[in-house]
Amino acid sequence: MHDDISEKAVDAPAPQSESLRQLVDAVRDLPPLKLTAEQKCMAIAIYWEAKGEPLAGQLAVAQVIMNRLESGRWADSVCGVIKQPRQFGFVRSGRWETPREADPWETAQALAIIAMSDSWKDMVGNATSFHATRVNPNWDKKRVATIGNHIFYR
Repeated sequence: MHDDISEKAVDAPAPQSESLRQLVDAVRDLPPLKLTAEQKCMAIAIYWEAKGEPLAGQLAVAQVIMNRLESGRWADSVCGVIKQPRQFGFVRSGRWETPREADPWETAQALAIIAMSDSWKDMVGNATSFHATRVNPNWDKKRVATIGNHIFYR
């Protein structure tokens, strides 16, 4: 397990597109550059939490992380939000396994860039929590969306 992954990414905002699929494809087609540490953390969270979900659901997971960052109630960095204890099941003692599937990993990287540059519409409002539809944690939170196999709350 490690978190030292460098693949393609950009520091600039993502290109404009009419659909999320087009935007993801456009970002994936950008020249290979090195991901920032924060982009790596976000991409890894998208990959492990939502790689089998529709693009909107993957982006929604990233937006929850950004909402936590902006709220001031969690850590002050994307990596810090993701590494907080008992928040994400794929994190073990602040570390995670390396993504193994190239196509979902490239998509996760593109979605990290899109989410962190605020290049696509908000999918979940100010949601700061989510869980899989197969579980019922009995949270006392307002349900704001269901996208794919995740339910989002604020």
